[in-house]
Amino acid sequence: MNLLEQQTANRRRTWLVMLVFIAFLVLLGAGFDRFYLGLPLDAFPVGALFALALGSGSAAFSYFGGDQVVLLSTHAVSLEEARAAAQTDADRLKLQQLDNVVDEMAIAAGLPRPKVYIVPDPDPNAFATGRDPAHASLAVTRGLLDKLDREELQGVVAHEMSHVRNYDIRLMMIIAALVGAVILLSDFASRWLWWGGGRRRNRDDGGGGAAAAILFAVWLIGIILAPIIGQLLAMMVSRQREYLADASGAELTRNPLALARALQDIDNAPEPTRMISRGTAHLCIADPLGRAIGDKEHRAADLFATHPPIAQRIARLKEMAFQKDQ
Repeated sequence: MNLLEQQTANRRRTWLVMLVFIAFLVLLGAGFDRFYLGLPLDAFPVGALFALALGSGSAAFSYFGGDQVVLLSTHAVSLEEARAAAQTDADRLKLQQLDNVVDEMAIAAGLPRPKVYIVPDPDPNAFATGRDPAHASLAVTRGLLDKLDREELQGVVAHEMSHVRNYDIRLMMIIAALVGAVILLSDFASRWLWWGGGRRRNRDDGGGGAAAAILFAVWLIGIILAPIIGQLLAMMVSRQREYLADASGAELTRNPLALARALQDIDNAPEPTRMISRGTAHLCIADPLGRAIGDKEHRAADLFATHPPIAQRIARLKEMAFQKDQ
């Protein structure tokens, strides 16, 4: 599969995932209408519209302000602030090198230069965020600047610029918001059932017949599985887009081995990226939490990891450079 085919396949998966999230929201809201308010199926869908409004509101908040929330949560400072606070010539040189590399990769990608931030963490990592290329931010950790050479840094920045160019930054923020909305509604419905909502349903409907019982069972299963499925779908999108960003980044630099070396250096770092939380993990070039499941290569790992295995990513990059592991 070539790069354009990968992009087309990922867009198709993206729309499918968005439709599944919308279906979950409608299911949770429709169950509230039917089993809490006791409305007939042809009544005005109060709960369903509320669920869609909640999901839309969360997505809108993430669209316009999610990037600043992410940056604040990591204690990131702007490149200008980091440069002003630099204590040594070596630090200033590393920051200037990053500045130059971001300029180069923005030109290569044909994009506006993103705002650049430094996360004060010794573990090497990086992420991009924002709603579109004109409002994008790119953050790297101090550990990344300290551990990578210029070519490797260029490969990482190109990877993140690819996320910007492919609008992955917008997609992942919106999906994170939809996952949050699904979990919130599922939690509300679960609490209602725990505190006697099921008894109220039975009292108001008189059981409702076999059809109502089946609908209630489907809704109950949806309440239980929605958070799990939502997380799995978000992880699936994240994994696929990491592969695509690796390939796109190598296309920008014409040097896939530099990104392969950078990924190996990141993977060799012994500590997790402590400044980056679980909620932001899917944005990073590598799993900042250091979870062992991300290193596995089987179906369970594919389901529950936010990132594909580093070894697989390195192998694909080496294939792009017509190299194979010995």
